[in-house]
Amino acid sequence: MEHITDCKIEQDRPTAVTIGNFDGVHMGHRKLIETTKEYAGRENLKSIVLTFKPHPMFIFGNRENNALIMSPEEKEIAIGKMGVDTYIEYPFDREFASMSPEDFAVDIVFNKLKCKVLVVGYDYRFGCMNKGDYKLLERLGKEHGVKTVFIPNVIYDGERVSSTRIRECLVNKDVESANRLLTEPYYIYGHVAEGKRLGRQLGFPTVNIFAHEDKLFPPNGVYATVTVYDGKLYYGMTNVGYNPTVNGKRKTVETNLFGFDKVIYGEMILTFFFKWLRDEHKFPSVEALRDQLAVDTVSASKYFESDEYKYWKENFEREYKTVEK
Repeated sequence: MEHITDCKIEQDRPTAVTIGNFDGVHMGHRKLIETTKEYAGRENLKSIVLTFKPHPMFIFGNRENNALIMSPEEKEIAIGKMGVDTYIEYPFDREFASMSPEDFAVDIVFNKLKCKVLVVGYDYRFGCMNKGDYKLLERLGKEHGVKTVFIPNVIYDGERVSSTRIRECLVNKDVESANRLLTEPYYIYGHVAEGKRLGRQLGFPTVNIFAHEDKLFPPNGVYATVTVYDGKLYYGMTNVGYNPTVNGKRKTVETNLFGFDKVIYGEMILTFFFKWLRDEHKFPSVEALRDQLAVDTVSASKYFESDEYKYWKENFEREYKTVEK
């Protein structure tokens, strides 16, 4: 997949394009991308996903109260797996946001991208003050020979699928619902950093994940997780929090991989979250913490053997050839 991160987006042949922020690449986003790919294949066009960096909420919103379901690196992984030809993260700032809807559609999308088919949601808004809508796109498309395809909202369990809804699920520890809306488990991608090695001393060695600063983490606590390292999949459990029992000061993501005892500092791993097991607690002693970790190991192991995990075992694990238990 070609990946463009600057303003040099001019294309050399006709394209099918979809546009959006795509945070989470949830089932609604996937409908847009799959439709774009279908048109590209049918009409011999290059498929393009156009998004923006940074996310507009960091330009116009309160940064402290916003976070990304997927970091830019994670979003690139997800979109790359969908098999599009070109992924564009167009630089976003206030000057770009002040562009008129007409100029954005005609100059950027139709002309520079050589767009022949444009796929967006019915609620898509664009241009200065979000004045542009699908009706404007439809009119401009007819004037410039661009087929406009509008996708209705995707509904799941009676409600519209949205990044906001998924954020609410994660904040409320409902990882299972968030994962269904995402169509694949929520994950954290980052490099392994050296920690205090307390887990190793307790008999539960962990890998400490240093993730993107704008990443939305689930609430502090312990989760049943699956980690992918070197093409293999490992069951485990992950603590998100501050390690209050040993007076931790910095939020960390520490994963205990069952049956794994390698030192992999500096390497990149993916950790997928499946189920919240318990809140983070301050235990009266290190020994009490060790006892609780043993209980957590049993809880996580039972989850991976349960009917609750069966759906993911059939629809997630088959992507990986080897499962380490």
